[in-house]
Amino acid sequence: MFTEADKKQIEGRGMTLAKVEHQLEQVREGFPFLRIEAAAAVGKGIIAPNEAARHEAEQAWETYKKEGGHKVVKFVPASGAASRMFKNMFAFVNADYDVPTTDFEKKYFDEIHQFAFFQELTEKCKTNEGKTVDELIAEGNYKAVAANMLQGEGLNYGQLPKGLLLFHSYDDGPRTPMEEHLVEAALYAGADGEANVHFTVSHDHLELFEKRVEEKISYYEKKFGIHYNVSFSEQKPSTDTIATNPDNTPFRNEDGSLLFRPGGHGALIENLNDIDADVVYIKNIDNVVPDRLKADTVEWKQVIAGVLVGMQRRAFDYLKVLDSGVYNHAKLEEIIRFVQRDLCCRTADLKEMEDAELVVYLRRKLNRPMRVCGVVKNVGEPGGGPFLAYNQDGSVSLQILESSQIDTDNAEYMKMFTGGTHFNPVDLVCAIRDYKGKPFHLPDYVDESTGFISSKSKNGRELKALELPGLWNGAMSDWNTIFVEVPLSTFNPVKTVNDLLRDAHQ
Repeated sequence: MFTEADKKQIEGRGMTLAKVEHQLEQVREGFPFLRIEAAAAVGKGIIAPNEAARHEAEQAWETYKKEGGHKVVKFVPASGAASRMFKNMFAFVNADYDVPTTDFEKKYFDEIHQFAFFQELTEKCKTNEGKTVDELIAEGNYKAVAANMLQGEGLNYGQLPKGLLLFHSYDDGPRTPMEEHLVEAALYAGADGEANVHFTVSHDHLELFEKRVEEKISYYEKKFGIHYNVSFSEQKPSTDTIATNPDNTPFRNEDGSLLFRPGGHGALIENLNDIDADVVYIKNIDNVVPDRLKADTVEWKQVIAGVLVGMQRRAFDYLKVLDSGVYNHAKLEEIIRFVQRDLCCRTADLKEMEDAELVVYLRRKLNRPMRVCGVVKNVGEPGGGPFLAYNQDGSVSLQILESSQIDTDNAEYMKMFTGGTHFNPVDLVCAIRDYKGKPFHLPDYVDESTGFISSKSKNGRELKALELPGLWNGAMSDWNTIFVEVPLSTFNPVKTVNDLLRDAHQ
């Protein structure tokens, strides 16, 4: 099936022939659906802390940072292009009509002055068309305005990454989401006068990100009295997946070479694994708000981090007990309660286990990466949610599941999924070292059976694309997971350009 040229191409990507053959097998065989016990809810896997508990968690986080010797990193997946944000406006530019017709188009032009990029857009229009945005609109040349926003000779927003678009207006100039994440890092992730921020970016945009950081970083360092360590990484070619034809044979480009595609955000587990840190915040690039609304975000980021370090400390204490060999059955019962009640990890086999076997089981469940995930009340947004699901070893634990992992023919499962009370906004804080300070090797905790296959096309030809287990889904499947209810005010994603007109982005 593979030629010598194929083998050289595969090796050149840092992959092995065996890995590619395994990927082809996964495409042929497909992936099993997950077994679900229940949707998580408050009191059933989700913590809803009261004011006293929130204050205690915030204090725990402040204490942890002041102890010194702990490195905190804010990890922001930022490789996505913004093209999907502008789908409606691309459609308008290519439409067979010239004036705003859909509700979306009318809103965009009616409120165009509210966009943080308005001033830059009008400057581009003056350069390219000899007229301002308002003059072009007055003469009915709406398409010239949209084209100057989208296309390369204008702002090029149709091709830029979301992280570099102007999102929010301020008296001292507009800010990009990347800058908003720098500000957030100073407000809740900084320790010892330093804030560490890591962006995963595409190769094509790396230079643009570096340039923007270079231009802005000294301003934010002075504003917040903090030193930033900003780093970048790209998705590794070795994490790409082979594309196939609909008949499961390798898809080939016009030149005969194999086509490899990025394996989705699950590939970023490798980037996360390279981060030197004790605690890592993870949050999507577009989920940011202006300063006037940041208070909730800052408070709850500290709350979930405080819950994390509190739970981690207890897990570490129990691991030290187990490793010491000095414990009795009552102590084991206490540890079981922690694993089952606080970490929501249960197995039916515990009663049959001898103490020695029980210790092995408990140690395995305690000695692994830990994450606290903020979840918001479900308001009908597409995406995953918190569930109690079965693992490969028969235990049940908390997981974030996407619809693609659930058997839509199973009426009971679909009722759980559609009736779920909470939603995953991608608001995580992670502990990635063991109790001896050694980093966990994160790829060891991925559930390889939780990928999925999607239909795509290239140059008009259909293909099958293999997606790796998602970063916060299967890639973290074998982590200890805690869900904390956070307010909806902390979740303000930008999926379309008109989302920037919402109050949360003004």
